Amino acid sequence: MPRAAWDALPADVQRRFSKRLTGMASATYRGEIVWTRLSRAGWLLAQLCRLIGAPLPLAASGPAPAAVAVSEDRQSGGQCWTRLYGRARGHPQVIHSAKSFSGATGLEEHIGGGFGMALTVRAEGDALIFTSDHYFWRRGGVRLQLPGWLMPGQTVVTHQHLGSGCFAFDLKVTHPRLGELVNQHGLFRDG
Repeated sequence: MPRAAWDALPADVQRRFSKRLTGMASATYRGEIVWTRLSRAGWLLAQLCRLIGAPLPLAASGPAPAAVAVSEDRQSGGQCWTRLYGRARGHPQVIHSAKSFSGATGLEEHIGGGFGMALTVRAEGDALIFTSDHYFWRRGGVRLQLPGWLMPGQTVVTHQHLGSGCFAFDLKVTHPRLGELVNQHGLFRDG
């Protein structure tokens, strides 16, 4: 991202995304998932993704408590993200991923089973927007970029500054032929 775009972001956003978490340090964020919407194809995709760690919300829902913890990923030098989403019925859903500064775009999110996505990042107004560039599978020294017909579509995550230590989190997965698969909106505040 160009330095001028980073410098134009609100100080809260810069602080959240430039934290160096080492050793036992962690950052926490608490809030709620205001809504989660899944199309039928989105619901099916979320169920299939259980095989690789359930990185997508498993059901449509209304307001539910949520918490996020971020810590150092010692293996990659990046960060481990753990998201805990309450549900109307049953146990909360826990989503784990690791972000690392590597790959063709310079930023990757690893979600389990060797699968991940390369991300691009840009600043737009008071928001950081992370967009999937491509998806991949890696095992040992082998890395394969998934062909277009195997991809779930484009994933876009928006982190929007709301002021006073608060931010909105939006996740959208949109398939070129099936349309919007997943749409999730959450509101969080610094822990």
